[in-house]
Amino acid sequence: MTTATHDHDHDHEHHGPAKGLTRWLYTTNHKDIGTMYLWFSFAMFLLGGTFAMVIRAELFQPGLQLVQPEFFNQMTTMHGLIMVFGAVMPAFVGLANWMIPMMVGAPDMALPRMNNLSFWILPFAFAMLTSTLFMEGGGPNFGWTFYAPLSTTYAPPSVTFFIFAVHIMGASSIMGAINIVATILNMRAPGMTLMKMPLFVWTWLITAYLLIAVMPVLAGVVTMMLMDIHFGTAFFNAAGGGSPVLFQHIFWFFGHPEVYIMILPAFGIVSAIIPAFARKRLFGYSSMVYATASIAFLSFIVWAHHMFTVGIPFLGEAFFMWATMLIAVPTGVKVFNWVTTMFRGSMTFETPMLFAICFVVLFTIGGFSGLMLAVAPADFQYHDTYFVVAHFHYVLVPGAVFSIMAGVYYWLPKWSGKMYNETLGKVHFWLSFIGVNVLFFPQHFLGLAGMPRRIPDYALQFADFNMVSSIGGFLFGASQLLFLYIVVHTIVAGKPAPAKPWEGAEGLEWTVDSPAPYHTFSTPPKID
Repeated sequence: MTTATHDHDHDHEHHGPAKGLTRWLYTTNHKDIGTMYLWFSFAMFLLGGTFAMVIRAELFQPGLQLVQPEFFNQMTTMHGLIMVFGAVMPAFVGLANWMIPMMVGAPDMALPRMNNLSFWILPFAFAMLTSTLFMEGGGPNFGWTFYAPLSTTYAPPSVTFFIFAVHIMGASSIMGAINIVATILNMRAPGMTLMKMPLFVWTWLITAYLLIAVMPVLAGVVTMMLMDIHFGTAFFNAAGGGSPVLFQHIFWFFGHPEVYIMILPAFGIVSAIIPAFARKRLFGYSSMVYATASIAFLSFIVWAHHMFTVGIPFLGEAFFMWATMLIAVPTGVKVFNWVTTMFRGSMTFETPMLFAICFVVLFTIGGFSGLMLAVAPADFQYHDTYFVVAHFHYVLVPGAVFSIMAGVYYWLPKWSGKMYNETLGKVHFWLSFIGVNVLFFPQHFLGLAGMPRRIPDYALQFADFNMVSSIGGFLFGASQLLFLYIVVHTIVAGKPAPAKPWEGAEGLEWTVDSPAPYHTFSTPPKID
């Protein structure tokens, strides 16, 4: 701990009862801020999950039973927004805050006060976003992609608050990203060259550049919405010479890199866990770095694959189809490297490794369905069906969410000094694994059979698969309460963790060619 941080903590010892609150309110400590991000994202995960349970309960059987169609649309919208901006992204930022300074040998983040601000504006943004559900006319009902003119001309009055909330989230993301770039580029320990950094640090460096590039685009598109709603402009209104398709272009120019922002840090986590439990160095370190950079670059030139059905020119469709397929190459390199790392390794299957292996398998399934969606003529059939829902949930749930859980199980002994209950961890994994597949796999079949997404009712032939899907959803949702119990129980009453919780696993990645043991669990060398 640096002298400055120590003095800061010391100051608060004299504040008596307020010490607890002020510690968290004013903290500039990267570990405290990382912890707050993680707890906040978990709260949002449970809230967004509750909205998803409403959706799955309504779709349990055909006919309208639990909620009005209008409220159903608000649920689909809020579920998407809260999971993307409230659960997945802040969780990755929390992991970055905790781990990056330690992985690069820095005393803290480069800009600690800004770090505090970038966290504390988030609870207010999401409080405002969720409060729209209680406003006259209800909350946002236009889907998480908020296509105009549904989100401008025909939107409920609460759309203005939604726009402001998105601005605040974007400001938080930009500040967090600048902080991460500044820390990695300026505060690495002597001898840690860029190509010696742990892959989690690399993936976050690249993710941070993506955030800095695309969050202003999101800010631009919601500002144009605001102008259309309140100031008489017609950016997205065809009657005034604007274009609804322009909205889609701007949104997806942000939105496509955004989905990679939600998966690249996951690649970094998995690239730390698999070598640890395979007791081998990661296969193809430099190819992993170049593959990550390639994915980031390609993510900027594929945005209109979300728009094959809006009538873009044939050559445009061809370009976006081939560019999208090209992303399969660096992604395939990564999967190959993970599998090769495991090949003939001395593997053990503790909870983090189970989540990591599950990530590799199910993320690959999501990648294959993504390749199917990349085929422009086929996409005319898949578009806006449950096939798309199945595809992106296979990427985001076993992908982003499972990797976050893997990271929590892997690093929790380091964070808390306590060991979680391995048996309960495995139970949580298997319940989640079964739940997530029962939930999302049938949706592929529903989509191929023609069931449209974001609709509260459906034809009779879709009933069986929807019931199966909903049962999987309730199982997956309930098993996350077990995860909450495991984490809290570990912190409150866990057994003290050994110095090397993953005995023989840690540090192997850094034994060869490594100037100093900067990796997560290693102890600094003794100086005589």
